[in-house]
Amino acid sequence: MTPLQTMPMRTTTSNTQPRFSMPPMSCDSHFHVFEPGYAHVPEPLYTFPDGTLEQYLRLADRLGIERMVLVQPTFYDTDNSLLLDVLRKVGSRCRGVVRVDDSVSDAELDALHDAGVRAIRLDLFARADWSTEELVAYLRAMTDRARLRGWHLQFYTPGAVVQRLLPFLTGFEHTFVIDHMGYGMDLDGLLPLLAGGFCYLKLSGPYRLKTDVEALARALVEARPDRLLWGSDWPHLPNGQRDTGELLNLLAGWAPSPEDRHQILVEAPGRLFYAQ
Repeated sequence: MTPLQTMPMRTTTSNTQPRFSMPPMSCDSHFHVFEPGYAHVPEPLYTFPDGTLEQYLRLADRLGIERMVLVQPTFYDTDNSLLLDVLRKVGSRCRGVVRVDDSVSDAELDALHDAGVRAIRLDLFARADWSTEELVAYLRAMTDRARLRGWHLQFYTPGAVVQRLLPFLTGFEHTFVIDHMGYGMDLDGLLPLLAGGFCYLKLSGPYRLKTDVEALARALVEARPDRLLWGSDWPHLPNGQRDTGELLNLLAGWAPSPEDRHQILVEAPGRLFYAQ
């Protein structure tokens, strides 16, 4: 395997500490881990980050994060070996979201469930040029695989793709989570989905958006705090120097009420990842 140039990370102690009291069982619902020695895609889209499990756990302790959800990045495609190793090392406080291809067997999915996996991540960026009909067929097929295990679907997707799928998703009766605050969707598109009873949205990666993030986040919290999750998106690709504590502190402005923050940090992730 060709050695990768490494992207340096911010030191743990230089991350700002929370300015509000983190409730017990607070969950980071979206982080990644990168370790040397694991197979990766031939042409990664970003520099290999020095974002190890050891570093993340130190950061979680500093920020008062007791539970966490490891999300499979595009860097490792559908090889979930590192994710499974992390789940084994960390134990029940950590859950996983995997990437799988269409050929994955039921036995493999069952083994993933036993290891702590609770969702399938669907890369709709890679399928953005598919027709709406092809996308709907893909979602239905993956839903059938997820439903048997009580899993939800996680959408890694440009907002424009979800916009195209709105007629289907507004009547979609299976739990799904949209990454990174809709990744460019406007409030008029997001609110009907949240009202439908099956959609959750991650308050993560605000630096990925070009919109007024604070106004969007406040409106989402006001509308459906029970349908929101917070995720650090650590190690903040492609910039590992971001202050995760400052990103967490944005939540205090978006959700000033401790009750709303409890729903976002504890209750919603508890339902999705820790109910079974």
